Amino acid sequence: MSLPQLLEQELQRLGQSRSTGSGTIQLRDGQGNELEIEYASLDSMSCAVEELRLTIPALANISFTLLQKWAEGLSRRITYLLEQIGPLEYDAQAGEALIRSTPPGQLPQGAVYYEFLLKTSSRQSITLNRFRATAGQPGRQRVPMMLTHEVLVRLVRDLLDTLPATP
Repeated sequence: MSLPQLLEQELQRLGQSRSTGSGTIQLRDGQGNELEIEYASLDSMSCAVEELRLTIPALANISFTLLQKWAEGLSRRITYLLEQIGPLEYDAQAGEALIRSTPPGQLPQGAVYYEFLLKTSSRQSITLNRFRATAGQPGRQRVPMMLTHEVLVRLVRDLLDTLPATP
């Protein structure tokens, strides 16, 4: 069974259990891909996601060109979040690409934005977070992403569907 299918089943199970507290969903498919979702709350229709991590061993040391294509394809595909996303930085040495909201969502006291970190060298993974930066204060704070179950499953499917073909 695919990760999106496994996630859909797990969200349905957790939503029916009426558990409103925080937790972690950990799933693994037949190819060794692992999905881990930390959530602050979950109900029958939605989830407050703290962090989403998708580990894909097949991405080990893919070429920098494929990493760039992956970041660009992912940015074109995921158009349903609160802000549009786009590649911000590439690091060929580290085998990483950083994708962020372009532009970030503006709040009276600062900004909020999505951040995707694609890694192909050290840990073949995708990490997704949402951050808030407060005007006049250094640093940033992670904030939950409010997603319906349908959007969360679609997001995982799109992350997998945009993966570059590996030799």
